Amino acid sequence: MSEIIVALIAFCGTAVGTFGGILSGAKLTNYRLKQLESKVDKHNNFASRIPLLEKDIKVLNHRVSDLETSQQNYI
Repeated sequence: MSEIIVALIAFCGTAVGTFGGILSGAKLTNYRLKQLESKVDKHNNFASRIPLLEKDIKVLNHRVSDLETSQQNYI
């Protein structure tokens, strides 16, 4: 009879340890996923701003070109 009790106690300890490991692994996985999602959000925000920056650069290039042309007219 004592062997059965020892086996049940060992089984309970093993089950608790296994489920504890599964839960802690799941928490770590969720944390890492949230970190990756935040990095992807930052990247997507940056990628959406690039066309705006390209447009601003194009406008600035035209302004510089106009200034160079007007400067050459004064010389």
